[in-house]
Amino acid sequence: MEKKILDRILTMAVKSGVSDIHFQAGSVPLFRYNGTLMDVKYDVLTAQDTELVAQILLKNDRLHAYDDFVERDVSYGVENAGRFRANIFKQRNSFAIVLRAISIEARTFEQLNLPPTLAHIADLGRGLVLVTGATGNGKSTTMSAMIEHINRTRKLHIITIEDPIEFLYKNDRSVITQREIGQDTRSFPEALHAALRQDPDVILVGEIRDGVTFDTALRAAETGHLVFSAIHTTDAQKTISRVLGFYPPEEQATARARLADNLAAVVSLRLLPMSNQQVRIPAVEILRMSSAVQECLRNPEKLGDLGFIIGRSREYGMMTFDQHLVDLCKSGKITLEVARAAATNRLEFDKAITAELATAPADAAPTPKAEGDEGGGKTYSFA
Repeated sequence: MEKKILDRILTMAVKSGVSDIHFQAGSVPLFRYNGTLMDVKYDVLTAQDTELVAQILLKNDRLHAYDDFVERDVSYGVENAGRFRANIFKQRNSFAIVLRAISIEARTFEQLNLPPTLAHIADLGRGLVLVTGATGNGKSTTMSAMIEHINRTRKLHIITIEDPIEFLYKNDRSVITQREIGQDTRSFPEALHAALRQDPDVILVGEIRDGVTFDTALRAAETGHLVFSAIHTTDAQKTISRVLGFYPPEEQATARARLADNLAAVVSLRLLPMSNQQVRIPAVEILRMSSAVQECLRNPEKLGDLGFIIGRSREYGMMTFDQHLVDLCKSGKITLEVARAAATNRLEFDKAITAELATAPADAAPTPKAEGDEGGGKTYSFA
């Protein structure tokens, strides 16, 4: 596959609102649209095709010895189309590539249908903010909206450490330094240590992958910085359990105290199909620090109460997934069936949505009804 053909496929993907593009030997290219994989009308790819795509993405950099190559993350740009985060890997002794489309510009909270509470979190002066969710549920996009909010509203020095760099920022009120693992620095921990000597106000760590990176990010928050990072967990309680698991038993009490003193917020995301559009909307759980949350973090026997506390603290900017699902369902943005399927506690969700709809005024949005999967049979044509 030639570069101009690859660029045309990627350009078509961006124009079509595709989130991911797959290249694998033995298959036609695939687009992920609205959460579903769709065929592209193109020849079945050969092992030579996917190796050529890998070479293009690596900018003709010599592939490591074929038998020794495992995987690499790179970024790739197509002029007048956009940027992509690519993972190149081996499967069945041939190259395969998955690219994630990245918006050219970071979008606002309103454009992303994110709760306004996230702007208040971005306005904090210090603390650790963890953005969580499964792969492809909007963690990077959400963090970019927070960074762009700070960039527009405050005069600060922001350092991002990414693997690879995704969103490209332009200095507005803030000055933004972007560093890429492998090109500008060797590792997340090394870059974080160095960042503390680079006069930062805000630090973004692309992803928490290990205990060393997390502990370094936590120490950056302890020294008075606002730190953002992503982690692959599904909700606030599982996030706390995951990060505490980075520490051995003899350090657990100290880790809990440090977390209680420095964790500012946990924002968890799940993307769901909207009622009447071929797009997805985030359902969000938000944990913010309070004295009750601190007590849960310090006392291991009370961690299980975290969901209850979040649900009772909406006036403090917190909300559970199920509470947000009720809001989205009541406004008609998602169907009742989609909301029920995504609910953490379906029985409690049913009680809440029944109560909300029973008290809704007569002219309120009607109860959403299930709709068919309009995108299930969509096929992309490429000439």
